[in-house]
Amino acid sequence: MKTRLSQLNLSQRHLDIIEMANQSGFLSTDELSKAFKVTAQTIRRDINELCDKGLLRRYHGGAGLASSVENVDYPTRQILNHEAKIRIARMVADYIPDNASLFINIGTTTEEVAKALRDHKNLRVITNNLNVASLLCDNPNFEVIVAGGVVRTDRGVIGESTIDFVRQFKVDYGIIGISGIDADGTLLDFDYREVRVAQAIIENARQIILVTDHTKFGCNPMVRLCHISEIDVLFTDRQPPESILAELGKANIEVHVSDSAEEAFPQ
Repeated sequence: MKTRLSQLNLSQRHLDIIEMANQSGFLSTDELSKAFKVTAQTIRRDINELCDKGLLRRYHGGAGLASSVENVDYPTRQILNHEAKIRIARMVADYIPDNASLFINIGTTTEEVAKALRDHKNLRVITNNLNVASLLCDNPNFEVIVAGGVVRTDRGVIGESTIDFVRQFKVDYGIIGISGIDADGTLLDFDYREVRVAQAIIENARQIILVTDHTKFGCNPMVRLCHISEIDVLFTDRQPPESILAELGKANIEVHVSDSAEEAFPQ
């Protein structure tokens, strides 16, 4: 992991700055300088590096969240909060029984879930993610079914034929990722074509499992998937913000938090 981080020049301070931006939206240079006890010149250098990678956007006097219309590139998404995604995936693997049928959609967290499921028995997996298919197809106890359609550079499959394919099935669990969760509980993503496939998954699974790390809380991509009340279970690595917890509580959504000794079940 450290080697992969160094290849992208993402120091721990860089990761902390990204997390603070996700929580606050805008960060001033002076604020960051005081928080990390480094010079303003050092912070400006950090901001420039993060902006060059598309992780932040420069503003006068500081930086803020990156564009709501363009996602971070796939190799960077693989690395960001990787350990948290592994912890989330292990919880999901413990939750999913053998002999189950699943949808697994596009995303780096769902790919970690696929890795964590490799020792299960007799799973039937339908996916529009070629990375997921590659991770699972070597298990002779699995049947892996891949949706057809347009293949993106991150090996996600999208398009009308993908939606039609998904609608042929009714499965036990739909495992979906997301790029952002607004304060009002709206699930958001960047690609409307990916969202339409995810909506078909939600319509055709008996139980919807949302997997997301804490950095997605408060992020605001522009394409609406659904409201968080339409899922059944949330797996994450930290307690959601109060506004999102309130929405989860209203809908009695089951919540599993990986860094807590106990699972939370809002009432």
